[in-house]
Amino acid sequence: MKSFDYIIKDKIGIHARPAGMLAKAAKEFRSEIFIEKNGKRVSLAKLMQVMSLGVKCGDTVTVSAEGEDEDIASERIRELFSENL
Repeated sequence: MKSFDYIIKDKIGIHARPAGMLAKAAKEFRSEIFIEKNGKRVSLAKLMQVMSLGVKCGDTVTVSAEGEDEDIASERIRELFSENL
């Protein structure tokens, strides 16, 4: 399992556009990718689950990837967070 923490910098937090982008990217990998906030862990590939976390600016989330391509998946998702959130 590969994981990283990320502090959200986007003023709006994780809203529909970036959540959709993250979900789409997560579906490209064979690994399961999860996002966690305050102990609640959901699949990053499920748009509505990601939105249900209510992630706001300044929140810290933990992203983890588990599976055969977890190294590549984790790195790509980290890039997306850095570029968009």
